[in-house]
Order: sequence, then C-alpha cells, then structure tokens
Amino acid sequence: MHVFVTGGSGLTGPTVVSELIAAGHTVTGLARSDTAASRLEALGARPHRGSLEDLESLRTGAAQAEGVLHMAFGGDFADPEDLVRRDRTAINALGEALVGSGKPFISTSGTLVMPAGRVSTEQDPPDPDSFAAFRIPGEQACLGFAGRGVRACVVRLAPTVHGPRDYGFIPMLIATARKTGVSAFIGDGANRWPAVHRVDAAGLFRLALEKAPAGSVLHGTGEAAVAFKSIAGKIGEILGVPTVSLTPEEAAAHFDSPFMATVYGADIPVSSTHTRTLLGWSPTHPTLLEDLQNGDYFAQPAPTP
Repeated sequence: MHVFVTGGSGLTGPTVVSELIAAGHTVTGLARSDTAASRLEALGARPHRGSLEDLESLRTGAAQAEGVLHMAFGGDFADPEDLVRRDRTAINALGEALVGSGKPFISTSGTLVMPAGRVSTEQDPPDPDSFAAFRIPGEQACLGFAGRGVRACVVRLAPTVHGPRDYGFIPMLIATARKTGVSAFIGDGANRWPAVHRVDAAGLFRLALEKAPAGSVLHGTGEAAVAFKSIAGKIGEILGVPTVSLTPEEAAAHFDSPFMATVYGADIPVSSTHTRTLLGWSPTHPTLLEDLQNGDYFAQPAPTP
C-alpha cells in the first residue's frame, strides 16, 4: 500500500513510517521544511512538500495514495478554537480526496478526550468537557467520511507515548523533580493514567491502515491504568529524591501551571480490549515503569518544565 502520512517527521511519526516500510508499504510524508524532508528521506520515505495550511498539498498527497494516515497537529494551544479549525479543515481536505474510493483514512486523537473517573472503552462517547475536547471535532470530521465510501477510523493515543527521546509529560515530570528536589503526586496518587510504548503505537497504526473497519474508534493504550503515585515513585527512586503528596493548591505552584497540575491529578484510565480483539494488536514492548528504569529518560537533557 502507498500511504500518505502527515506528521511523519515528528516524535512518534518516524517510528510509524519505519513500521510501515518494514511491513512492505511505501510512504510519502508531508514535509513543511527541508529538515522534515531530509528526515523522511533518511527513513526511506518520499517527502511531499506542503503543510496543514496548504490544503491543495493535502488533497494532492491523499489523492495519489492508497491510504492516508493523519498524525500532524499544530497551532496555538492558547487558542483552542484555532486548533479545532486547523485540524478539522485539514481532515476535511484529506477526506474529500478519498470519497467513494474505499481507501483507509486514519486520523489521530488522544484518550484525554474520554471521561475521567472510570475505565472508558472504545464504545463510550468522548466527553465535551474533557482535557482534550478540542480533538473531538476532528474525530467527528474523520468518522463522517465512513458514510461516504472511505474506510475512515480514529486512533486515540494514550497521553504518554513513551520511548527514546520522549519530550512529553514524563520528561516534564522528571525536570520538575530535578528542579524542586522532590517527585510529587497529588492527593493519594491513586489516579490512573494510560500509557503505550511508541513501537507498539506504530504497530497499531499499521494494523488500522491494513484492516480496521470503517467507522472504527481504536484505543492506543498498552497499559490501561498506571497509578500516578507509582510514576512519581519511580522518578524519585531513580533521582534519589523524596516522593511527596501535594494538595491540588500546592500542585498548581509546584508544576508551574494550574492546568498541568489538574492533568497530573486526573484519573483517566482507558481500555483497549476492543481494539486488541478487533485487530489482533498485542503490545509487547516495555511498560512505562520499565522504560523509566531502563530507557533514556534520565540520560537525555530534560525540558524546561
């Protein structure tokens, strides 16, 4: 299959591109810069110059492919309406190029769209009041093409897609622990986070392209519910600093952001049982705590929290 990929030169994207090529697919990747184009070429993909704002480049790339994988997401996070507009417009441009073709169109979202406080499944509706509610219109736009002759599906990734050179939530926690001298959780730390290894996530994207039925919602979670206290405890153990409990008010100052403190205190477990059964997906790579213990999280330069 010839796959057109957006976001192929980002953090998770190169692993996905490598997975697709290793499975015998050919990949053309959207590239908005010379650096992105070079990175795609080094992976064995062909760059297609353009951007999410260049809708003609998206239409052309999609029309020339046998399947589309949309992972790119960008904009000003201080302006959620702009995030929604950019994502939905790009998804519509890609999907319109596929109408009536029966080709696969996989768009990416996150499990942070799901309700908090219980284990959510693929069959549960997203929560309009969730942390990542700005991703819901993009999900709806993609799934709308399932009724227009497109094998449209959505993959929701865990908030922690861990692996080498990660620069997401976990490195931010490590940087804060280094800066403050304590590794913190909120309340009793029993709140749960899903996680997935990057290589396992790449395998899920490949399977979705190859055989996910139209209209599928898939959950990319290798672990459904990692207690946040265990994450903080492992970070404290490795850094040799105390692990402490904070109140929500203390956490807002500790993490330098009331929003991030709320996210770190959220109980957002998510099941992937249906996804595994539907596609035969079986995550086999290290868990989050194993990756913290044995990966490069404490060797790489820490981002500023």
